[in-house]
Amino acid sequence: MIEDKMSQNDIINNDPELNGKFLGEITQDFVKVSDNIKEASYQIRKNGFSDYPIFPVSKNQLPVGQLLYAREDLNLDWNYYASYLDEFIQRKLIDNDLIKNFQKAYKDPDEYCCMFLVDERMTSFIFIPYPVD
Repeated sequence: MIEDKMSQNDIINNDPELNGKFLGEITQDFVKVSDNIKEASYQIRKNGFSDYPIFPVSKNQLPVGQLLYAREDLNLDWNYYASYLDEFIQRKLIDNDLIKNFQKAYKDPDEYCCMFLVDERMTSFIFIPYPVD
């Protein structure tokens, strides 16, 4: 399923159905790791890897990105990985003709985490705001 290319709709919209099904569950985990993910996003950008950090999340192992948090290690529901736009392009998960659309849709990485949700039923990009202290 992860080998499927993203459609323009996947890149641009947070699916309302996704919000109802997954956001509550993801948010419970995300608050536990959000400070470190925000720092990883900053480091990816500061060190020149990419202006577009992406954090894949899945309940199973993924071949995309580097594992940041294994669900069993921190009593989480999801595994968290760190990646960025270039890896998604190289793996052909985002078509070359959709790169500009992705970049336009990408939200401020200091305020939002760009997640690539991989579930057995779907894959989708979502943007979750970092918690405010």
